[in-house]
This record gives sequence, C-alpha cells and structure tokens, in this order.
Amino acid sequence: MTDGLSRRGLLAGAGGLALAGCATVPAAAGPFRADWDSLIAGYRTPDWFRDAKLGIWSHWGPQCVPEAGDWYGRQMYQQGNPVYDHHVAAYGHPSEFGFMEFIGRWRADAWSPEALLDLYEAAGAKYIVSMANHHDNLDMFASAHHDWNTTRVGPGIDIVGTWERAVRARGLRFGVSNHGAHAWHWWQTAYGYDPEGPRAGVRYDAARLRRQDGVGTWWDGLDPQALYTGATMAPPDGIDSIAAMNAFHDANSGQWIETIPADNPGFAANWALRQRDLVDRYRPDFVYFDNYGLPLEHHGLEAAAHVYNASLNWRGELPVVTGKRLTVDQRRGVTESVERGFLTEIRDEPWQTCTCIGDWHYNRARFRDRSYVPAKAVIQRLADVVSKNGTLLLSIPQRGDGSIDAEEQAILRDMAAWMAVNGEAIHGTRPWRVWGEGPTEIREGMHGEGAVGPFTAADVRFTTKGDALYAIAMDWPEDGRPLRIASLGRRAMDGRAVQAVELLGAGGAAFEQADDALTVRLPETRPVAFAPVLTVRGLI
Repeated sequence: MTDGLSRRGLLAGAGGLALAGCATVPAAAGPFRADWDSLIAGYRTPDWFRDAKLGIWSHWGPQCVPEAGDWYGRQMYQQGNPVYDHHVAAYGHPSEFGFMEFIGRWRADAWSPEALLDLYEAAGAKYIVSMANHHDNLDMFASAHHDWNTTRVGPGIDIVGTWERAVRARGLRFGVSNHGAHAWHWWQTAYGYDPEGPRAGVRYDAARLRRQDGVGTWWDGLDPQALYTGATMAPPDGIDSIAAMNAFHDANSGQWIETIPADNPGFAANWALRQRDLVDRYRPDFVYFDNYGLPLEHHGLEAAAHVYNASLNWRGELPVVTGKRLTVDQRRGVTESVERGFLTEIRDEPWQTCTCIGDWHYNRARFRDRSYVPAKAVIQRLADVVSKNGTLLLSIPQRGDGSIDAEEQAILRDMAAWMAVNGEAIHGTRPWRVWGEGPTEIREGMHGEGAVGPFTAADVRFTTKGDALYAIAMDWPEDGRPLRIASLGRRAMDGRAVQAVELLGAGGAAFEQADDALTVRLPETRPVAFAPVLTVRGLI
C-alpha cells in the first residue's frame, strides 16, 4: 500500500487493538438477559409511546456543515461522485482537506433548543430524539470512551445533554439515536485515493494522519485514526479507473454489515462502552439503533437488555428500543422502525416509521428549489401510520449552525395549525378494526415512500379513542362534493347506525348512512387547509 498504509499501523490507536473482541458490557441487574428469547418474553411497549404518535428528530452533526446532503463524509472520498466534485471545488482535495476539518469548523452559534422546541411542540411532537453519533463516528455528547466528541471539538458543548435538559423540562419524552456501529466500514473510502487524474494514487487524509501530526492544530492531542476507525477494507494499490474503485467499495465497505469486524474487534467493544455511557448519562426513554436487527451481535443484545433493566430501575417502566428489518418474533422484543416506508396493514405490535422532510443531513438545495416535503404530505403520512398502530419519527434537518430555515419553519407552523384543530384524532388514539380505505396504492417496506401517492379525498384513515371513531380524509373533496366512506355503510357495519357526525373545528355535519356508504356533506368553510377529520359516533 502507498504512503506507508498498513492494516496494523492504522488499527493501532483506533480502538482496534486495544480491546478484545470478546469483551462484554453486562446488562444492569433485572429481568432481561442479553438474548432474543428474554427480550421477546418480557417486553411490552410503554403506553407513552403508543399515545405519542409523533416525535421530532434532531438529526444534526458535522455532515450538516457543508450543507450538501446525506452521507457527505463517505461520498466526498469517492471520485466521480457529485459530492466529491462539490468538495474539491469548495474546499480542496480530500488528501488535504479531509472530513475531520468540518468538525474543526463546526459551530452551534445559531442553535436555540428552546425556540425549536416551541415549534416542535406546537406541531404535535410528544418525544424529541437527539442524534448521539452518526456513521462519521463523532459523539455529540460528553463521551467518556471517545475523545472525538463535541465537548472537546466542534461546538464545544454537550449537545445530547443540552437537548435532554430542555426536553425534560417541558414534560416531553427524550430519546437518542446511535448510528455508530457502521462507522468501521462506512469510513473505508477515506483510506482510498483517486484512481484517475493528476492526483491518482495519492491517499486521502485518513491514510496518512496520526496523533503526532496534530501538534499545534485544533485537534492537538487527538488521534485521527480513532475517528476514522482504521483501515480494514482500504483499496489496494493499482486501481486505475473510477468504475473499478467504485466496484471495490461496493463489494466491500459498501455493504450494510452488522457483524463485529474480524480485523478490528476492539471497535465493537468500544462501541459497547460508548453506548452504555450514553444511556447511563442521559437515561433516555427511547433508543434508536440504525441497524438491521440489533448492532454488533452480542453487544447489541447486551445494550438492549441493559436499557430495559436500567429503565425499570430508574423510572419503573420500559423504554423503547428500535431496530430495522426484524423477524416476526423479534418485533415482540424490540420496536421495528421502517425507514422511509409504509405498511399495508394494521400490525399487532406498535411500530415506527422514520422519515425526513428533506435529506437526513441538511441540504441547502432543498431550500433553494423548495423541494421539502410539505406539511400536507407529512400529516397524510402521519394519519396512515397511526391508523396502522404506528408512530412517526420526523427529522427536520438543521443547518450547520443549528438553525432551521424559513421553509422548514413554515412547514412546522402548517403542521401546528392542523394539530390545533385535529390533534385529538392522533394523540392517544388506537387503531380501529380496519385501517381505512381508498384507491391510492401503498407499497410495504423500507425506502418506498417516494412511490406512494398523491393521496385523494377518497383515501380515508381511521383512528379511535373512547367512543369516538375518527375518519381522516387525506384531502378535501373537489367542487364541494360530499365525502363518501364505504367502510361506514350499514352493510359494512352489520346494520349498526351512525348517530352523529362532526367535522372537527366546524361542528355538526349533515350525513346519510346508506347500505353501501356513509355520505357526509362538508361545510363550505374549511377549518384546516388539508386532511379534514370527522368524528363519527354510534359505531363503537
């Protein structure tokens, strides 16, 4: 390998050789053990989560500094990628200006947690989630086991701790998200080089920087290898085309790997210590793992068992822990999160979908071209999720300075206007016997949200609370036409009669229940701009 790159040299000091892969961090004392059988047998979703329905996610980190969208840290090292092109033009070649320099430039001088919480609460959020780290491996909290954290570099503050104090002061539930289990393979592009052009073969910054190189700099005393995790899948010398380099990365570090890295087992042990520290410091009600199943084999099981037992000890209730692509059995022990996706039916176990109004990391282009997901689509999505026993975790991307832009604020205000009238049809509700009806096709699974919609007035979703059945129409009927709901006709209801219908925000509405459908004539004055909600009585 060029530039003195060697596997042993780059694992030393990166947490890779200091800890044994079999090291464990045992769970706190309690009824849960670190195995699936124990989690499945003993878990029950807490009522607060079933009632909350909407959370807002501060998915904020140093990748927001360039304001150029998702996975900037990995893609800036991939020649031929538009992110690489942007980086070279704006900042210089990644052998000279690597990702860690964004950490040095990151400031939080426009971050106002209280002002953001005012917007989030009004928009209907009942829990707030702070990202604790991303695949870029920087801890956004006062980490005891990782020197690369925001109390030492970047903003110089405990971001997670600041959120936690502000959120709890308002009586809201608090969560954290941990994406760090993937850092070890995600960062391997930073150990590569340009396969073509004037700097072909020159290794990027992760391949050459060591602790001693930081003397007199902003990162004096820190080891870049502890941030970049060490070279376990670095491309070999001699790759001479962009296509071949991309193929190498795709076949190796581009896979979504959930196992302990064989060549760097200490990474997993260090992850476990950091996760334990995160949970014990901030005692979250909610822990999001960005993993299929649970992260890093036994380490993830131990982490889940620990937070379950610890939460029982702290507050006498179970928390929520999420994983993705769970088996049917695993869904009973951990809450499934369906990233940017839908379900087609009501699920027995409470579940979550996580999505974003833009890119996960702030992208200024979304503001310039007004391509955010509007409030109307967010509320429609929320109604669909809640009707199927789910909860929506929504990211509102923050700029590098911690603020949100004017378009994002407008979306939150539009959500708040809808919630002020219709929030009772969302919060504290439970699914009805059917989720709804309508012509718009729903495709089940992760990352499929872009293929769904647009919804129409014929798409209706149901929720219940007490003796009220709520019918949420995804849009207003056109040209003053009545709203027709086949699921509430006498035949579908086995002859049961509707006693009253009210349009939330406007009062009683004229209706007729025929054998084939309930027909409701809505008033001309619209209490909300989209997604009108009916309260139907007599059917529960």
